[in-house]
Amino acid sequence: MSTQPLLQPQKRIALPTRVEPKVFFANERTFLSWLQFTVVLGGLGLGLLNFGDKIGKISAAIFTFVAMAIMLYALSIYHWRATKIRKRESGPYDDRYGPTVLCIFLVGAVITNFILRFTEKN
Repeated sequence: MSTQPLLQPQKRIALPTRVEPKVFFANERTFLSWLQFTVVLGGLGLGLLNFGDKIGKISAAIFTFVAMAIMLYALSIYHWRATKIRKRESGPYDDRYGPTVLCIFLVGAVITNFILRFTEKN
């Protein structure tokens, strides 16, 4: 008979984790899709600025501000995710609040545009 106990504590073996290249590319693809949306939003702002009246110029400033804020947010999220991927940290990489805040900003900008347009005195 063996003198060793039946239940031995399991030793953890440290293996290096490999990060697939598709993870890096998915992060870049997400960043580029956010930037594509901000370019469209900035184009809307420039169109309002060039072809709009006084209220259109105010709305253009609002849409341009929202587009620039989204660009900065997308850049910060991209770098945050890239750092976590490079360090091989576990955890959720999803963005729970960004799209919600984006929709709130856009609805606020559109509502501001409508309010300015319909309260304009002729």
